[in-house]
Amino acid sequence: MTTKPAVDSYDLLVLGSGEAGKYLAWNAASSGKKTALIERRYIGGSCPNIACLPSKNVIYSASVARLASHAAGFGLHPMDPGVDMQVVRARKRAMVDGLIKTHEGRFAQSGAELVRGEGRFSGPRTIEVALHGGGTRVLQAEHVVISTGSRALIDPIPGLAESAPLTHVEALELGAVPERLVVLGGGYVGLELAQAFRRLGSEVTIVDRNRRLLSRVDEDVAEVVTHEFLAEGIELVTEAQVSRVEGRSGEHVVLHLNGGSGSLQVSGTHLLVATGRIPNTQGIGLEEAGVVLTKAGFIQVDEQLRTTAEGVFAVGDCAGSPHFTHVAFDDYRIVRETLAGRMRTTTGRLVPSCLFVDPELAQIGLSETEARRTGTPYRLLKLPMAAVLRNLTTGHTVGFLKALVAREDDRILGFTALGSCAGEMMATVQLAMSAGLPYTALRDSIFAHPTYSEGLVYLFSGSPTMVG
Repeated sequence: MTTKPAVDSYDLLVLGSGEAGKYLAWNAASSGKKTALIERRYIGGSCPNIACLPSKNVIYSASVARLASHAAGFGLHPMDPGVDMQVVRARKRAMVDGLIKTHEGRFAQSGAELVRGEGRFSGPRTIEVALHGGGTRVLQAEHVVISTGSRALIDPIPGLAESAPLTHVEALELGAVPERLVVLGGGYVGLELAQAFRRLGSEVTIVDRNRRLLSRVDEDVAEVVTHEFLAEGIELVTEAQVSRVEGRSGEHVVLHLNGGSGSLQVSGTHLLVATGRIPNTQGIGLEEAGVVLTKAGFIQVDEQLRTTAEGVFAVGDCAGSPHFTHVAFDDYRIVRETLAGRMRTTTGRLVPSCLFVDPELAQIGLSETEARRTGTPYRLLKLPMAAVLRNLTTGHTVGFLKALVAREDDRILGFTALGSCAGEMMATVQLAMSAGLPYTALRDSIFAHPTYSEGLVYLFSGSPTMVG
């Protein structure tokens, strides 16, 4: 007769150590609550291990390679430095190792118990864990938070899975520069890695099903990004559907396409798939916990991130929140406040985004595309990056600043920055929007000269165009 393992009771139990989950565990444990977090692989979640931070590390290495190739324009005449991908990878790995140690230290400091293993719900607020070191534990808590994240989508295209394509995870672990990289998908992940590997020395082709890259952003933004990618020698194939894939990534792979110009083929030595993400909600016993999924496979939550099961919350990607680490961090704050009996919700969140290509793209609030779709009238202010004097000192003059201001008052409805330090410039505008300040507050400010943020004064001092 098999003896059932004893049930260990906690105040808070977290499944998955992504951004929201880990902060909830650290906060609860530091507040004196008995807390455990279950993680099967990546301590700290995908962001510090395989996604945001590692990708930006490699992207920065690629930008240095690009700058070195233009050294003569700055009066320098070094020998051709070349790219050692193993050094690029080692730099990235060293950063990740340091981040993991930092996370382990936070668990130790907070007192949150880190349980390594595969967790699966076996009943209401009860998780059974197959421990990595062998054996099984059963954990139960008054409150449970699901923070299992998402993973790259591999579409059911004939031959695609068999080709063993790269996702961003494997691409960031390459120890050699791909000779010819085919990137399937023209969204954020695909564009960031396509440009990075082109700068590191790969021949790159992007294949996308949409009419243009960045199909959801404003047309003027997409035009500039497309022009810059073409100028760097990246080949673009748009309005193309992949009918089948032959070969194996890392050796030779062929994509058979059906597109607007008829059937064609694209081949390369490596294939990177970046066509979207799916939530990690299967195989973890949600039905045993009484947790319901949406039709898209995300965990169904309300505005306080409560699931359909009493005492159970879901946060981050798996809950259908916008797939950004900064949004997951806000999810943490919402659940933290809810557990403390205070009110904070997802309703009306002002969510910024940043695409780390060159030129960098940052957006907050309403875009022109959204304004036209919703029939929202606005005043448009636009300024070329060449008019921002700091950019003249660096030579990074590609791009523009753009703001939408309400017609009936001076509220800032939306802001787009395409160019150097776009994300940093956006933060200033976001603060003004969050505080309900009129655009004139930025127009009339004194920003240091010459800084990138000084461009906001120039932008908001311009003559607006009435639209709608």
